[in-house]
Amino acid sequence: MSEDVVVVSALRTAFGKFCGTLRETPTYELGAFVIEAALKEANIPKYRVDQVFMGCAIHAENEDFVSPILARQSLLKAGLPPQTVSMTIDKACCSSMAATHMGFNTIKWGEADIVVVLGADNYSRVPFIVNPGARLGQGPRLGHIKIRDPLIGLGYKDFNPVAVDAGMVALNYSVTREDQDEWALLSQQRYQEAKNAGKFKDEIIPIKVKLGKEEIVFEEDEFPKPYTSLEKLAKLPTVYDSPTVTPGNAPGLNDGASCMVLMSSKKARELNLKPLARILTTGSICDLPNNITITPARVINNILEKAGLEIEDVDLFEINEAFAAMPVTCAKILSNGNKEAEQKIREKLNVNGGAIAIGHPLGASAIRITLTMIHELRRRGGGKGIAAICGGLAQGEGILFETL
Repeated sequence: MSEDVVVVSALRTAFGKFCGTLRETPTYELGAFVIEAALKEANIPKYRVDQVFMGCAIHAENEDFVSPILARQSLLKAGLPPQTVSMTIDKACCSSMAATHMGFNTIKWGEADIVVVLGADNYSRVPFIVNPGARLGQGPRLGHIKIRDPLIGLGYKDFNPVAVDAGMVALNYSVTREDQDEWALLSQQRYQEAKNAGKFKDEIIPIKVKLGKEEIVFEEDEFPKPYTSLEKLAKLPTVYDSPTVTPGNAPGLNDGASCMVLMSSKKARELNLKPLARILTTGSICDLPNNITITPARVINNILEKAGLEIEDVDLFEINEAFAAMPVTCAKILSNGNKEAEQKIREKLNVNGGAIAIGHPLGASAIRITLTMIHELRRRGGGKGIAAICGGLAQGEGILFETL
């Protein structure tokens, strides 16, 4: 196996709200934007890239129904050579972290020197489904056409909507609706503090997008709600019969892309590049399909065991706020019931806010939490951090980084 794998560039687009500024920008274009920007930031010529791994969870997108192969489309749009090998990965919310794992392993085993990993999704461009059974001869020979919205329910045919499972499992760990609303408010507050401090300028790259006949520079997250209060959150109804999840303690349906450039430490030295961080180890787990809420805690414990570390050895944590239920429940699990330890974990967790404020374009979120953590660790003078994320039907992915 080769030397360490390091990160030399890490950035994202601003995240758009549902049917907002990015509604006319295809996902592969978002991918192309961040590929070009990440390579430019690291001063790496496009022809030097060996492979591209891209995570996404939404594949049918208006005109792009057939074999979207988004990684391939994105790298070509970004101007990489057509000989560049790529792979598109769907692991629900875990997709871009799975892409990062594949990039890490590809370099570690000496199959590549420079790999681009990215994730992108655009909820605003999810099409309606018209008369789903028509191709099977089940459509009406005479009568009205049926239209379905695939975004309603956000679940899986044989299982509960994810909001239901998230809330039920949280209650099993005595995490109440009020606990989740309090975390949601904290996420919004931490985001605003970080924004006012200019922290997101380290990770967001401005992009030019078309909106109607205009060309707009998009450079600021448009989903955060700075005027949220506990009183407002408490009045919101739950969704999909979830016992705890509301529009206020959940993220939105968002659009955006995120990207990192990985390479071997040897290649970084050859190119005279100063890495942002190095990957120490990775983790992947799965659980019973309804246990989505606790998978980030399980994968963090898996990583700690592999690395021979204790929870106190980690300086920062990022747990994707698929719902507020996830970080709150996982902090309780990781503390083993110790209230003082739980509070210390919460103080290190999502310190600049999370998806409840920023948004959650499924394919982009895993790399987003990773790069947010890397930049924050560097601002603090270095250290170790674990980014962890849950995915549909209780998948879990995580990565341990050390900033350099």
